[in-house]
Amino acid sequence: MNAPHTPLTLSVDEIGGRLHDPAVIDVRTPGEYASGHLPGALNIPLDRIRHALPEIRGAAERGDVLLVCASGARSERAGRLLAEQGVRTATLAGGTTAWAAAGHDLERPAACDTRSGWSMERQVRLTAGSLVLAGIVLGLLVHPAFQLLSAGIAAGLVFSALTDTCGMAAVLGRLPHNRPADLDAILTALRAR
Repeated sequence: MNAPHTPLTLSVDEIGGRLHDPAVIDVRTPGEYASGHLPGALNIPLDRIRHALPEIRGAAERGDVLLVCASGARSERAGRLLAEQGVRTATLAGGTTAWAAAGHDLERPAACDTRSGWSMERQVRLTAGSLVLAGIVLGLLVHPAFQLLSAGIAAGLVFSALTDTCGMAAVLGRLPHNRPADLDAILTALRAR
C-alpha cells in the first residue's frame, strides 16, 4: 500500500477550464447524480468507493481524480478514505452547488439510468416527515411512548445539521432504487480514462 496522501480541496475557479483533464467521480446517489452533475462525471456512490478502489487507484496513477458531491462533505469523506489507501485525489469545494452557482452548466441525462427519480434530499424529507407524523399519530392513538420516535428523528435532524452528515441518507442510499443501474459499466469507463 502507498503512503497516505492529504486530499486536496480545489475551488471552482481552480478547476475552471481544466475539467476535461481529471477523471471526475460524483459520489452522490444515482438519483442525485441524475438531477445534475459536472460534465463527464462518473457516478460511484460513496458507499461503493471501496468496491471501486482498484479502478480509482488506476485512474489516479494515470492522472488527476476529482471527487464531487452536492456540497463537498461526502467527497471529502471519500477523499480521506482513498488517502488512507494511498490514492491521491482532490475534491471540489462546495460541490455541484458551487459549480452551478458559479454559472457552470450541469449535465442532466435525458434518460435516467437509476430507478429513483427523487433526489436524496427529497427522499430524506419524505422519510423523516413520515416517521415524525407516524410517531405523533401512534403516540396519540396507541401509546404516548411512540412520540419518542418523533423526538428521535428531530434529534437526528439537529445532529445532521450540526455535523453536515446524514445517517438517514446513508441508509436510504443503500436501497435498491438508489443503486447505479450498472456499476460495472461505470467502472469500465473509469478504467478507460
